[in-house]
Amino acid sequence: MSNDTTVQRLAFWSIFIGCTVLALKYWAYHVTGSVALYSDALESIVNVVAALAAWWAIRVSHMPADQNHPYGHHKAEYFSAVLEGALIIVAALLILREVWYAWETPKTLDQPWVGLAINGAASMINAFWAYILVSRGRKRKSPALIADGKHLMTDVFTSAGVFAGLVGAILTGWTILDPILAVIVAVNILFQGWNVIGNSVQGLMDMGVATEETIHIRDIISANAGGALEVHDLKTRIAGRVTFIEFHLVVEANMSVGDAHIICDRIENALMQQIPEASVVIHVEPEDEAKLPLGTAAVPFA
Repeated sequence: MSNDTTVQRLAFWSIFIGCTVLALKYWAYHVTGSVALYSDALESIVNVVAALAAWWAIRVSHMPADQNHPYGHHKAEYFSAVLEGALIIVAALLILREVWYAWETPKTLDQPWVGLAINGAASMINAFWAYILVSRGRKRKSPALIADGKHLMTDVFTSAGVFAGLVGAILTGWTILDPILAVIVAVNILFQGWNVIGNSVQGLMDMGVATEETIHIRDIISANAGGALEVHDLKTRIAGRVTFIEFHLVVEANMSVGDAHIICDRIENALMQQIPEASVVIHVEPEDEAKLPLGTAAVPFA
């Protein structure tokens, strides 16, 4: 199965999983009347909307380049992640609104153990699917899948906190714990929403690869640049699953275009073998454009 098909299928199944979890969590709220469980169910509505947005964005991001988008549509996934972050924040504000009403009129929970069991089953489904999305998303460099998976994992952690707190409320009879737990859930959701938006904006701003990845790229170029004199002005940027790599390659002034092209092909093939979906641009320059003293055995970086 191709990478494109796998990512799109995962995004599609996220919609089905999200609807299933939403139904379970709303059932748990309906059984108990807990505002904390209501807040958990409300976040699941956001999960469904976010899954729909991620599915759309991933489909767009895999569209081939065209006249209006010659570099492709890879950044579409970042828009999905930004939307998800905004929806998370909206959900948190709605939860705080419900907390205000519950704080004024706290009530005893109905059938709390049944509701917690239902909510626990929903959380187990979320935990499994979050692991799948994050692991597959990192493997296939999909910001939308990673953002969706991290959001689901946040939901798992908040659900665990709600579960533990409601058990305490049931055993002690302190009904005020229910709205307090909802406030904690809302604050955590706000924090996660801010992180999702921040990471996505970095992608839209053409953020470069991590330092470790940059070193890896430099090593690949050096190992395959035999015949060249120097490499300088290495630049990288990430757009969804694609890593754009650009640098200048200095060769002898009297080297033929064909020989220089052979070196460029060797470097480009090596980069694309070790960095999936890399897009490489090499600018060939004569030796008088070198930035370091020439004559060393290895190909230096300036």
